[in-house]
Amino acid sequence: MGFDFHQPDSVAGAIALAQRYGEAARFIAGGTDLIIQINRKRLAPQHLVSLSGLGLDGIRETPHEITIGAMTTHNEVVFHPGFRKQLVALAEASAVVGGRQIRHVATVGGNIVNASPAADVVPALLVLDAIVDLQGSEQARSLPLDRFLLDRGRTERQHDEILTAVRFARPPAASATAFLKAGRRKAMEISVVCVAAHLGGREDGEGFSKVRIAVGAAAPRTFRASAAEALIAERGDDGASFAEAGRLAAEAALPIGDVRASARYRRLLVAALVERALATCRDRMRGAAV
Repeated sequence: MGFDFHQPDSVAGAIALAQRYGEAARFIAGGTDLIIQINRKRLAPQHLVSLSGLGLDGIRETPHEITIGAMTTHNEVVFHPGFRKQLVALAEASAVVGGRQIRHVATVGGNIVNASPAADVVPALLVLDAIVDLQGSEQARSLPLDRFLLDRGRTERQHDEILTAVRFARPPAASATAFLKAGRRKAMEISVVCVAAHLGGREDGEGFSKVRIAVGAAAPRTFRASAAEALIAERGDDGASFAEAGRLAAEAALPIGDVRASARYRRLLVAALVERALATCRDRMRGAAV
């Protein structure tokens, strides 16, 4: 089955096309997932509405906030000089999205909107308390990423809404992030489990002022491990708390068993990766080589 390809010259024009064609239309960004689904006959849109050339790409920084345009590619994230030190988890996550050719095409917005529980960049954004910006025919609105994600393949986005950007507050100097991914091979592999963490230090040097832990590929959607976060916020790094946080995160997971890993193995990976990600953040805050 064929489709008509539309290339509007404005966001408003793209939204108008989505309104005109309704459920028969799909927005296309990088297309690295959508085209595969069309080829496998999982989707059969009659109209594809391109989002390229609409000014939705680029990374913008202010002293207080960082905004990533929805059409920004993963390759741009990997090499962005601002995503070092406190924000290195973003570069670490984007660096393992497919192969190099895919990273030159696949977009951050596509990774979010696709709502795959194994999306690599989503955990790194969740631990930064990211906000998504949406533009629709009725209004522009913003939602916390954690609320935007509903279930596997489902988000709060309405059919005629475009995710235009994702943004987050610039973390303080006394903080660190980390992203870890487990797969059956080191490259070009869908996550068996992936984990991101974000620790912020207190002014007195005791404990952590911020604790964020996000887990992917271990539930119907990427999730924040809130019980594990609360434990570290209360106990800090007492020598056993990171392992206990891993255990709590594994308890909160709802993994499936499939050809890539059993549910039990995924739980074990969650526990191990959460502990390791927290330790990596701690060591980075201390300036240690990891």
